[in-house]
Amino acid sequence: MDLIWQQKTEALRARRTAAAAGGGDARIEKQHAAGKLTARERMEALFDDGTFTELGDLIESRATDFGMEKKKRPGDGVVTGYGKIHGRLAFAASQDFTVGGGSLGEAHAAKICRAMDKALDMKAPFVSVNDSGGARIEEGIDSLSGYAEIFYRNTVCSGVIPQISVILGPCAGGACYSPAICDYIFMTEANSQMYITGPAVVKSVTGEVITASELGGAAVHAGTSGVAHFVYPDELACLNGVRQLLGYLPQNNEEHSMTVPGLPVDRCAAIPEIVPADSKRSYDVRDVIGTFADAGSFFEVQPGFARNLVVGFCRIDGKTVGVVANQSAFMAGSLEINASDKGARFIRFCDCFNIPLLTLVDVPAFLPGSQQEHGGIIRHGAKMLYAYAEATVPKVSVIMRKAYGGAYIAMNSKGLGADVVYAWPVAEIAVMGASGAVAIIGRREIEAAEDPAAKRQELIDGYNEKFMNPYVAAAHGYVDAVIEPAETRQRIVSAFEMLEKKKKTRPAKKHGNIPL
Repeated sequence: MDLIWQQKTEALRARRTAAAAGGGDARIEKQHAAGKLTARERMEALFDDGTFTELGDLIESRATDFGMEKKKRPGDGVVTGYGKIHGRLAFAASQDFTVGGGSLGEAHAAKICRAMDKALDMKAPFVSVNDSGGARIEEGIDSLSGYAEIFYRNTVCSGVIPQISVILGPCAGGACYSPAICDYIFMTEANSQMYITGPAVVKSVTGEVITASELGGAAVHAGTSGVAHFVYPDELACLNGVRQLLGYLPQNNEEHSMTVPGLPVDRCAAIPEIVPADSKRSYDVRDVIGTFADAGSFFEVQPGFARNLVVGFCRIDGKTVGVVANQSAFMAGSLEINASDKGARFIRFCDCFNIPLLTLVDVPAFLPGSQQEHGGIIRHGAKMLYAYAEATVPKVSVIMRKAYGGAYIAMNSKGLGADVVYAWPVAEIAVMGASGAVAIIGRREIEAAEDPAAKRQELIDGYNEKFMNPYVAAAHGYVDAVIEPAETRQRIVSAFEMLEKKKKTRPAKKHGNIPL
């Protein structure tokens, strides 16, 4: 090799080595000691083996104030690039906490924005791995502008390509809003933290002494705030969860999810053993999903938040379906503020990305009470109605047991645009339960009766016989067929096959105004 070529090649290799070293061995060891992978190790775990290609590894900050000239590192604290996940193109950015605490400055943000732009150009998913101390104070307004540029792209990409944020360290202040705009947020139990104002600020303002985990750890966001969608015990499991989710999703809003060979299951004959005919008794609706979904394919979203509503993805004959189901084991499956938000968000995501919706209905009501009314259940509940009515993907419903009042309407009723509605023979479709209905419409008869208790029971029995069944709804066309539980899978498969080429347009408009 020519001497000049040799010198130039060695210089290049030295620069690459420096970039790959991140913040140096000592900081990498500290990262590992905390149970955290490095930025590049995370990329290797996320992408198919040997497919990740880094871009912009030699970019450096242009800042010189506050001693920044001496702190510069190639890559500027973030690793960006592309590769394949399940053999399909994807882009990612992974913040490097070993370099300046992963702080975000002008060049750091520009690298992320370029990766996002390329993901949008190529209509491929974008994954953002967050592990950062926040805005780089030394770069001031340039740092804040960098966040704004990222948020803008998150918004432009929304509904066009899947966007996933993985929180594997601190994510504080304004940095939280990029994950918040994304479609899904993943966290780990030990090291993930998200909060707008840190523990020190909270203490200074309120006097409250609180740890970072108590303020914004994974348990808080998975079970209380609803900010996080998935939580895993460690980083490898978390990144594998991201891979698993992407396996259910299409590349973009113009494509459909890939069909995955699986093991079809039809155990619907066992449904009467799972679901009690007595509507006052509870069961786990996930057991019902397991009777018709391909073996092991149900992937629940937000399992720890608003547990009265179960949402997630499954495969039926290898094809992705979004499932929304009332969970009678919690709050009797009633809808309330958090369940409405959870359901509406999931429904709209499925509609964005051409994923058919299956709704399993067993709902007694919107949860009553002053706390719900004062918290805005009218506004939040309206989100569910809006989301279902807005969705143009194939929509199939199965009314399992209770379907009462406004909650029945909200759970993908015929009037909201359901394409096909089935009901089991034990289904009860009415304005309200028999006891409540009789208390209103039979009040005078009960008061005038010699034996009010006997009269009340007589009216309840009559109401149950005449109205608390699926046949009135079927006679009026609100139910397409009353089916035996054993027929459930076959009917679902048939309906989605019939609806496979569904195309429905809406009136031209800039966008609707969902009651946020």
